[in-house]
Amino acid sequence: MDDSGRGHFQHKRFRPGQNHHPAGPSTPPSSPPTQSLSVQRQLYERDFPLYKQPVEVGHFSLDSERRFFNDARQLRYYVEPEKSCPNFDLRDGYRGRFVKRDDRVKEKLDHILRWILANRSKLQSKDTAASSSPCALGVDIVTWRGHLTKLLTTPYETREGWLLAVTRMGGTLYISEVETEAARRDRENRTERHEEMMYWGYKFEQYTCADDAQSLPDPGGVVNTNEAFCTVVQTRLAEHRLLFSGEVDCRDKDPKAPSPPANYIEMKTSLEISTPKQRSNFYRFKLLKWWAQSFLPGVPRIVAGFRDHDGVVVSVETYHISKISQLIKNETNCWKPTVCMNFCCEFLSFVKSVVTEDNPRVVHLFSWDPHRDVTYSIHSDSQYSFLPDCSDHAVVSKRPEGVGGF
Repeated sequence: MDDSGRGHFQHKRFRPGQNHHPAGPSTPPSSPPTQSLSVQRQLYERDFPLYKQPVEVGHFSLDSERRFFNDARQLRYYVEPEKSCPNFDLRDGYRGRFVKRDDRVKEKLDHILRWILANRSKLQSKDTAASSSPCALGVDIVTWRGHLTKLLTTPYETREGWLLAVTRMGGTLYISEVETEAARRDRENRTERHEEMMYWGYKFEQYTCADDAQSLPDPGGVVNTNEAFCTVVQTRLAEHRLLFSGEVDCRDKDPKAPSPPANYIEMKTSLEISTPKQRSNFYRFKLLKWWAQSFLPGVPRIVAGFRDHDGVVVSVETYHISKISQLIKNETNCWKPTVCMNFCCEFLSFVKSVVTEDNPRVVHLFSWDPHRDVTYSIHSDSQYSFLPDCSDHAVVSKRPEGVGGF
């Protein structure tokens, strides 16, 4: 997609910029890596980089106890509300029918590693099969969709920084998030109101999603946020071959719908818009994160429930990802998809130039705070290590279950 709102995935030639910190794709391999990466938006205002249509190579489910299953048992089906004003009460069940996953436990890349171990044949090519490394996957990057979403939105983020741990193993870079101190404080000091509002999004899904294509939603059931269905997609951003996973809320129940990920739907809730200022903020901030999250895995539409201050859904709207850039183009000081994608691409080039040692015991920790450059530090056998030795497949399956970042 470009800023004129043309096709969903463009196939333009990537041209790295010449006037900023990173060691871009055109830099000779012998050049030493730079120590920081600029996040200034104007550096990334160039042609939209090539982004191949994402292809689903697999999926997995996490059950009510956060156990991994290499199947689609948790996939749900979207049921469109019958009324334009459905009056869904998002507070219902918060006190008595809610099982909240433990967000103190960090899963890192554990579930993706489980999927890779169970599905290596789907990733094997002639090149990887002939490789001397048992870890070779034939992709450059393995990560969660949520970590890439943070990268896409970084040029426009003014409040929250991030820490990304990167390890090279078998020629592939694995990227896992580390909780910042600020994020930990925010998590530990959430108000009861904030906790309840986080529940509202899951409750909206319960009102609009059914367990199979023939049944109806059951809003009287338990909301259990341990449960998840995740897609695993492969794509390419410029020269970076990506394999990542992200949670999917539901799919189109029409049996004639296109194959995944084009039949997936993202569900969202937001405060109803009643003033021009609220609409402007919605376009500038919320739509940015919604677009980034769905564009990456190729999810084509978002169904949004707009609620009042008491948590009652008063309207439902559908947003097509391919049309969002057209929607925001007349908004003053708004975000640009091309800036988001070019920064993400440049960050991955920066990481490739820095993380050259193939060793699961070595972690490069990339750090960013608003209004600063991206920097990094190197750690061996540290608290930041998150990969087992690739020959020890049992390590992954023995790790505790918990919460992770999608």
